[in-house]
Amino acid sequence: MKKRLFALALAGVLAAVTLTGCGSLKGDETVATVDDTKIDADLANFFARYTQATYETYYSAYLGEDMWNSDASDGETYEESVKSSVLKSLEDMILLEKHMEDYDVSITDEDKAMIKETTQQFLNDNSLDDKNLVSGNEKTVNRALTLMAVQQKMRTAIQAGADTEVSDEEAAQKSMDYVFISYQTKDDSGNSKDVSDDEKAQLKSQAEAIASGLKEGGDLNTLAEEQGATVQTLTFDKDTTSPEEDLIKAADALGEGESTDVIETEKGCYVAKVTSLLDRTATDSKKSQIVQERRTKLYDDTLKKWRKKADIKVHKDVWKKVSFQKVSVKMKTETQTPYADQVQTDDQAQTK
Repeated sequence: MKKRLFALALAGVLAAVTLTGCGSLKGDETVATVDDTKIDADLANFFARYTQATYETYYSAYLGEDMWNSDASDGETYEESVKSSVLKSLEDMILLEKHMEDYDVSITDEDKAMIKETTQQFLNDNSLDDKNLVSGNEKTVNRALTLMAVQQKMRTAIQAGADTEVSDEEAAQKSMDYVFISYQTKDDSGNSKDVSDDEKAQLKSQAEAIASGLKEGGDLNTLAEEQGATVQTLTFDKDTTSPEEDLIKAADALGEGESTDVIETEKGCYVAKVTSLLDRTATDSKKSQIVQERRTKLYDDTLKKWRKKADIKVHKDVWKKVSFQKVSVKMKTETQTPYADQVQTDDQAQTK
């Protein structure tokens, strides 16, 4: 499993292309420091290029050719946003590495062997030119994989301290059966459109017939079938918002076996019957979700605490040299021989 995780972290063959003249990036330049630990340009560039490759391979069709100049959020372009996220992740990895002893975490000989193997696979799979553009030298790839292993192990160790006890009361999920009679239909072109007011009145009367039948002890499935409606099942709690907040609010106030009146919305009418105040399967699933949320929060809060105490400095003039607009990087989606005749491997380059 560990080997698979390492392999997935650096899966794929890269194709890097210089688009315009770019400023010279020296691998040993300092992009940032975390206390006394330096993040050099090679390491930052490597992480940035791999993230860039993911975006350009899988999202460029949606974001367009000028994706890196596109607005992301908070007044940032996608390039600024992604680079900021990459650098923060690197800083967090360094902080995790600094606290390994606190959690009795170490990189074992087995880990080191896997890192070495994956590093060599990356070096073999990618051409010399591509590796140079992404700072994919042996030292940098090995360091990147080591930090990723540290992050994985530290996340597990930190999250192990989360409280895993969750009561039924805290996680309780109710269940209901409900019908929805829509005020919308399809036109000849397949587009949705509202029905007429007269049709709405007729549809509402159908919902009222179901609601009335339920109050009299009728079976929802039978009542729904008579009105051409379909019964759906939903597990919920007071924080559920879909399919309709008014439906959830009404059902949440009922006891087991009780049913709602007609709940009319702009889109149609709902009628529901509460079938359980504690759905065992849904409640146990909610418990797992709560535990995972606690683990995630503990991990995030721990890093925030460390970041607050750390002396983190960014050398913006160096980081600026890593430009997604001057170098394009994608994952090669088809199996190709990484070293064409005109491309030198590391060994070929060293023998000249």
